[in-house]
Amino acid sequence: MIKAAIAIAALVLLAACEPSDRRPGLWLSGPVQQTLPADWSFTNEHPEIFLEVSTPYLLPHSVTIWCAELDGNLYLGARAPETKRWPGWVDDDPDVRIKVAGDVYPVTLEPLTDSASITAAAAAYAAKYDLSGGLAGGDPAVGQRYWVVRPRA
Repeated sequence: MIKAAIAIAALVLLAACEPSDRRPGLWLSGPVQQTLPADWSFTNEHPEIFLEVSTPYLLPHSVTIWCAELDGNLYLGARAPETKRWPGWVDDDPDVRIKVAGDVYPVTLEPLTDSASITAAAAAYAAKYDLSGGLAGGDPAVGQRYWVVRPRA
């Protein structure tokens, strides 16, 4: 009886590991690629990717997010970041993992702070996701935070 309960609990935990649509998950699984792509343009074929961040709870937190590529660089964004916990956790520890097309990449997220970079990232998002009026009809740079994906140091 106890073994069956442990097996069921393990299956439930494993099923809830990765995020799905709006449901967050825990850790990401898949082959870990230590070498990052020189050009992230292949992500243009993937409307959503997964992001795994560290939390103060000692368990990772993963979410499904959009991404955009510009000049070979990969950008991640958070709409309404003040309503989510994961952007703050990225501030605390920018070493994250992303999963694209089944592969997991350990990376560092570097926040965009200058208006030219933010505008360029917002334009890349608008082009990829056909946000001609921006998100919710507004400027895609307003109410958003953006990061560029970098190799870990």
